[in-house]
Parts: sequence; structure tokens; C-alpha cells
Amino acid sequence: MIRTLSGKWRKKINTDKSPNPEYTLQLLQLLSDNSYDIVFQKKLTSEGIVTIIFSSSLIEKMTLQAVVLAPLSHSLHQIHQIAERMQYNQISEIENKINAGYTILYFHETKQYLALDTYSAPIRAITNTEIESTVIGPQDAFTESLETNISLIRRRIHNHYLKNESIYIGNNKQYQVSIMYVDNIVNKKLLKKLKKRLQHINPPPLLDTAVLKQLIEDNPFSPFPQYYMSVRPDTIAHYLLDGRMALLINNSQTVIICPTSFFEMFTSIEDYYNRWTTATLLRSLRFFGFFITIMITPMYISTLTFHPEILPYELLLNLQESRSKVPFPPLIEVLFIELIIEVLREAGSRMPAKVGQTIGIVGGIVIGTAAVEAGLISNILIVLVATSALLSFLPPIFLMSNTSRLVRYFFIIAAGLFGLFGQMLAFAWLITHLLRIRSLGEPYMVPLIPRKWTDLLNSVVRFPMAYLKNRMGISKSQKS
Repeated sequence: MIRTLSGKWRKKINTDKSPNPEYTLQLLQLLSDNSYDIVFQKKLTSEGIVTIIFSSSLIEKMTLQAVVLAPLSHSLHQIHQIAERMQYNQISEIENKINAGYTILYFHETKQYLALDTYSAPIRAITNTEIESTVIGPQDAFTESLETNISLIRRRIHNHYLKNESIYIGNNKQYQVSIMYVDNIVNKKLLKKLKKRLQHINPPPLLDTAVLKQLIEDNPFSPFPQYYMSVRPDTIAHYLLDGRMALLINNSQTVIICPTSFFEMFTSIEDYYNRWTTATLLRSLRFFGFFITIMITPMYISTLTFHPEILPYELLLNLQESRSKVPFPPLIEVLFIELIIEVLREAGSRMPAKVGQTIGIVGGIVIGTAAVEAGLISNILIVLVATSALLSFLPPIFLMSNTSRLVRYFFIIAAGLFGLFGQMLAFAWLITHLLRIRSLGEPYMVPLIPRKWTDLLNSVVRFPMAYLKNRMGISKSQKS
């Protein structure tokens, strides 16, 4: 790729009162000295000598021949009609065009720079998603191509009000972020606020939607994800028609939806394809499973350490018998097995698919059995930790799964220090924290706070589709 200009060179170019186009060409050649894929070619045409600049790694030869070389020989007027004119003193824009797969033409006679879109690098085909797989409904997923992702959304929303704006962010404006929304539905104030946030961020060298999401969050220190992310076009289309905004970036498969509420983190697009009874059951499992997974092992610590009297006598005997050989207190016991589970999960995700699955199953069985026989942990705790680990994967958004794993450690430590009283303090902190979070300035706990009764029809309980006629309150959509 072509190097970017340093501040010294950029200041010299921008402050020159009479910039020289030939000097711009020499500077581009200097910047691409060590880039073997940046090609400079000269071609004699009816309008004199033309220098052709392109990146061979981003452009196929057939595309270059059809779009650039052949028209230069036979139909120069076609080049002038479709090409974008560039200012030769805007070195940054020329650099970005080359790095984006454009071909730059410099006409020596007229001192003119033109840019042609010739990007034709190989892209991944549209396939099924392994992250948000569903049994019912469409099976296609986004790819790393921005144009492909936009087409997948437009294929579902046949509305001339569907807009796609591009904003270039970064010091050199080298990152393109596409904002998609339905113009007659979206809230203009929220749209303006989103654009303002994008224009005031300074992204790192490697930008992805997961990184962009963190840069525009309201509460960067919160463990909870504040924007919905999906790789499914039908999910994004659903939220766009509800009045939300979608953020897309080239070379990123996931798309951001904003604003988003806490309850929508437990909602899957498959809920709308199922009957309302099945959808309500699945949503309830995800929602209450989140609170069970952060409470079940801390409850084990609280009851054994501080409140054994709340357990039935027979169950208490079983627990004492199971822990008769364990030399550690319940807090250390739980932390030990939780960390083992985290190590197995992380190791399994980093290994090749065939090996990782085997390591996860065999490692869990071998380590769990050996730990029980060695007297390091109890049998009952193995069941509780396994149940907690399974429940943490119920939310359709993986970021919420990570959140439940992190929050659980706060509850474990609170239970080990203060018992049930500590758990209630941690739960009060959790609820207070959720009430203070905002997503693009909107309350995170909608529709509970502030309450909107129509939203309750599509929250944890999903009413029949005939009753879901209103858009969600967090979108603040227009009346259209």
C-alpha cells in the first residue's frame, strides 16, 4: 500500500500558493518507492501522455484493461464522463483513492488528475452464518465487502426512502463508514447525534465495527454492550424499518444497530419466524437465564458459608458429604473451577475446529473427574458450574455472553465476603448501573424506564404479530 504523507510534507503541499501537478506526481512516486504493488505506467493517447497509477493487488488485469486501458486507446470521452476529477494539491485524497482500489490518471498536457473506480479484489461468497444460525428464515449472512452488504439490505427493503450516507473519519479521512437509515422513519436528532460522534472520533490504525462500537459508546467503562451487532441482513432490515440506524464498514462482516435497549440483547430475528408462544418461551429462557447464570454459583457460596439454614436438611447433608474431602472454602473452590472453565473455553476457541471440540469435551471430563477424585471440588459444584456455563451462551449476542461471565465474578466475590447480603448489594449495583446506561443518549432500560406499554408487547413476552403494529419507543421514529 502507498504510504501516507508526514505532517511536514502535508503542510508544505497545503500551504503552497501555486502547487505544481508534476511535483505531486513525483511525490506519489517517492511515497510508493518500497511498495511493489503500486504501479506507474505511461501511455500515449490522443490527448498526450497519460500516467496511470494503480495498486496491482486491488485490481484485476481484466478490469484494468476494460475500464482504463481500452478506453484510453479508443474512447477518451468515456473516461472523462465517468471519471472523478481530483485536485492535485489534495495529496491525501489521491492516496486514499489508490489504497481503495481506484486508478489515478494524470494527463500531462492538461495537468489534470482523474480517478476511476476499478476495485476488483477477490471477495468471499455469501454463505451461511455460524454465529447467528437459525432453523427458520433466510440463511444468508454479510461478507467483508461493503457493496455486497448494502445490496443484501436493499434486496429486503424496497423503499426509495432507504438512504446510504458515507462519512470519512480519521486524521486523513481514510476510513469510510456507511450510515443506512429509512429517511421518512428515522429520528433526525438521533441521526445528527450519531454523525457528530463519528466525525469527532480518531480511530486506531485497524478499524472494525467492533472497534467503532467502542469509540461511539455512551459508557465506555460499562461491561454491557450498548449497541446491537449482527451478521444477518434480515435482522438489520428489521431494525431499519423500526427507525434505527445501521453502521457498515468495508472489510467487516458485522453491522452495528443503534440505539439499542437491554431487552433487545435477548431478542433474535428467529423469534418473529416462530409462533408467539415458542418465541416467548425462548426469550424468557434467554432473559432469566442471564440472571440465573450470574446467581447460581454465588448462591452456592452464600448458603454454605453464611446461610446453611435456608437449605432443606437432606440437601444440606448431600452438600456436606460432597465437600467432605475438599480442603478449600467455597469461595476458593468456585473461583478455581470457574477459571478452569474459562481456560478450557478460551483454549477450545483458539484451536482448530476439529481439535478444539475434542479438547473441550475431553478436557472437561478428564479435569472435572480428576478434580473431584482428588478432593479439590465437589460433585454438586460441577453440575452448577456446567449449568451456569451453558446458560451464559443463551443470549443471541455473543458480547452479552461475555458480559454475563464477567459480572458473575463480581457476584461470586460479593457472596464470598458478605453472603446473601453481598449478593443483594451486587444486584442493586447491577440494576442501578443498567438504569444509568444510555445508548446514543437514549435510556438503556426501555420500555421499563421510561415505561411504554406498547413496547411491553414485544419485550420478554412476544405477543402475536397482529398486535405488533407500533415501532419501539427507543427509536423515536417519525409518525409515518
